[in-house]
Amino acid sequence: MCKGLAALPATCLKSAKDMKHHLDFLLQKPDSCEHSSSHSKKEKMAPAQRVSHKEVQKWADCLENLIHHNSGLAAFRAFLKSEYSEENIEFWVSCEEYKKTKSPAKLSPKARKIYDEFISVQATREVNLDSCTREVTSHNVLKPTLSCFDEAQRKIFILMEKDSYRRFLKSHFYLDLVSPSATTCGTESHKRATSPTLACSSPLVPQCA
Repeated sequence: MCKGLAALPATCLKSAKDMKHHLDFLLQKPDSCEHSSSHSKKEKMAPAQRVSHKEVQKWADCLENLIHHNSGLAAFRAFLKSEYSEENIEFWVSCEEYKKTKSPAKLSPKARKIYDEFISVQATREVNLDSCTREVTSHNVLKPTLSCFDEAQRKIFILMEKDSYRRFLKSHFYLDLVSPSATTCGTESHKRATSPTLACSSPLVPQCA
């Protein structure tokens, strides 16, 4: 018999909603586990798997671990967007995608697009580069290669590593994920008062027996 959300304690529901608010950008992934066709639409949209606590802890070791993990990158992007400073990570990601270009004919238009969006003095999302790096990159774009943005990308990576990455590790975007308390709901007293069938460890959408 299904146990509806209405049957859950209010404390659990509030904690679950808070978790979903912070984690929904991590959990809506195309490689999530498939639900059976008999489940409702709400169940299909429910998170099927979460990032492991061990993996989240690795994100604090270095910026590389964070942004080379899909969920870590999503979390970092969300944090920067909340600060209205996402242009650095978007530039870094664009450079990574650019380096995967296989057709030489596509290098020039792609390079020009990145330059116009992030490096030009009239760029819509200009990144903070020193004049020397900007000049070298501008010259490289004239005869683009797969490595023409490498120096600019390296400088932006260092900038993020020294600044926004450190703030991210102190923000609720990260702390809510790495803290053990983020995976539990309610207090110990509430747990003792809660029925075993409605424990606070219940998933956001209860399973059908």
